[in-house]
Amino acid sequence: MPQDLPPSGGYGAVQYKSMKKKHEQMLGMEWNGMDRRWWQEQAMDRIMANCTQRNLPARGFRPAVMLAGMVGVMTYGFWKLGKGIRQQNELAREKMWSRIHLIPLLTAEEDRDLVRRHLADQAREKALLGSQTSPYNSDKYVRPTYAITPSQVSK
Repeated sequence: MPQDLPPSGGYGAVQYKSMKKKHEQMLGMEWNGMDRRWWQEQAMDRIMANCTQRNLPARGFRPAVMLAGMVGVMTYGFWKLGKGIRQQNELAREKMWSRIHLIPLLTAEEDRDLVRRHLADQAREKALLGSQTSPYNSDKYVRPTYAITPSQVSK
C-alpha cells in the first residue's frame, strides 16, 4: 500500500503577517529623541504582550454570533412547543365537550334498548305464565337497578 506523501515542491506557505515587524516600523517613525531606544523597548514590550498571535483569518462565526444563533433557535423551538401544547389542550377540551354533549343521546339510546328488552321480557312472561305480574304497585316503567349477566361466559 503506497504511503500518502506531500506534493512535490512542498505545501504552499501559510499567509500571515508578523505583528512585530509592523510595530517596529511604526515605532521607528514615531519616536525621535534622546530616550528613543528605551521608549521603543517599553512600547514593544506592551505591544508584544498583547500581540503574540499570528494574524490568521478566523474560521467560522464568532462565539457571540454562535450564541445568538443558538438562543434564537432555542427560542423558536420553545415557542413552537408552547403552541403545540396549547393545541393539544384545545383538542382535549374539544373532545371532552363532545363527549359531554353526546351523553344525552347515548342515554336515550340506552333507555330505548332497556324499554325494548323490558317489553320483550313482559311478552315472554305473559307467554309462559298467561298473565303479567309486577313486583311494583304501579304500571309505570321503572329502570332496573340490577344487571343481568349470562349464565355461561363465552371466551
